[in-house]
Amino acid sequence: MRGPGNAMHFITTVGSETHEVEVTQDDGRYRIVIDGRVWDVDARLTAQGISSLLIDGVSHVADVDDEDGACVVEVGGERYSIQVEERTRYIIRTRGGAAGGAAGQTVKAPLPGKVTHIAVRAGDPVIAGQALVVIEAMKMENELKAAAAGTVSDVRVAPGQAVNAGDVLVVIAPEATP
Repeated sequence: MRGPGNAMHFITTVGSETHEVEVTQDDGRYRIVIDGRVWDVDARLTAQGISSLLIDGVSHVADVDDEDGACVVEVGGERYSIQVEERTRYIIRTRGGAAGGAAGQTVKAPLPGKVTHIAVRAGDPVIAGQALVVIEAMKMENELKAAAAGTVSDVRVAPGQAVNAGDVLVVIAPEATP
């Protein structure tokens, strides 16, 4: 967790619902904002590995485990499986990469940043999942990949170039069918 005053931003998914979460930590105390609603939380880890939480003056005991990449929380007799992603990674996963299908793919920047690497050139064949472009945003490198096989028809950026969210980076023609 970052120091006092530095908020960390996450997207959590519980079932089919997603929630924006902001966490600010200061000496074992947390300010948590979920979808705009604020909670003040005092959290302590007990010797038994159970979390003791004081949330807005009400005491809770929570058992938190990691199961197959999900955070599983048991509190008050209820069990919740929660996917937690850093907000920027969520944006890249859900809005980055290639969009398209049979008509081709257009790879757009999911957020503002700087192009640090281009892995393809016009005319290159690509397969689904192949790295195309790397963008540095918020001090993290984010690799954008092809959604399906095809041939790169246009690369519209260069290394070192600044891009805005939504800028077209690479265009891929669909794979030819016999």
